[in-house]
Amino acid sequence: MSSWKHISVNPIAGALGAEVSGVHLGDLGENAFHEVRTAFVEHQVLFFRDQEITRDQHKAFARRFGTLQIHPFLQPLKDEGHPEFVVLQSDEQHPYLAEAWHSDVTFMDEPPLGSVLRCAVAPEFGGDTMWASMYAAYEALSDKMQRMLSDLVAIHNTATTFSRTGYRTDHLGGTPSREVLSAEHPVVRTHPESGRKGLFVNTTFTASIKGMKPRESLALLGFLYRHIETPDFSCRFRWRPNSIAMWDNRCTQHRVVADNRFANRRMERITINGDKPF
Repeated sequence: MSSWKHISVNPIAGALGAEVSGVHLGDLGENAFHEVRTAFVEHQVLFFRDQEITRDQHKAFARRFGTLQIHPFLQPLKDEGHPEFVVLQSDEQHPYLAEAWHSDVTFMDEPPLGSVLRCAVAPEFGGDTMWASMYAAYEALSDKMQRMLSDLVAIHNTATTFSRTGYRTDHLGGTPSREVLSAEHPVVRTHPESGRKGLFVNTTFTASIKGMKPRESLALLGFLYRHIETPDFSCRFRWRPNSIAMWDNRCTQHRVVADNRFANRRMERITINGDKPF
């Protein structure tokens, strides 16, 4: 565990997750930023409270980690000069969409490094978000299972999400498209900064295991998906307005807890471009 001089870091669970205090992300000095970056790699997901920042400050903070992604399907604030934002809005007419465990945008050849998500409107209760460590999920497997998975490649695509007829994202600023985006990634990914290995398949975008028969692929992925859901690998965060979560998309998955589905909830997300998994 690292020591901190410019920030306070308090882990919230054994597998991943820490609350960071003593900083404002709109005015973050170099020394404090260096420690935030170190804590990010170490804890996989960071949480910040009471961060009243503008959209420009939100983007500026995220840019310190890399270039910003413009989502291929969701650009609700494009006309306002902020095409980099994805807005996750839910209410009585539009319940949650992201209630399955997933990593973001893995249908791209270079999936995101991570995301910075700010809560604009929070429910009075419920609507928490959970994260799971794919390091912990991988490390809990037997040596034999780890060796078998190490040579496998998975196909990720948008066939059952953004490219599916009837998949409605118009309330999120989405543009319907029948074009299927697809990419291939190793089932076990090595993190480029930590060097640790983690599982890299998810229920939302992983279609199959390359080279396996459909029943074989379905059985193996089904096992991994159930394994990923193990509570020991996860943490949970309760939202308040101006709370921010920043997660490492290379080694975590996340999902909304759909317990107060019809409450008003608005999140604004910036995503940081990543590199090709290996």
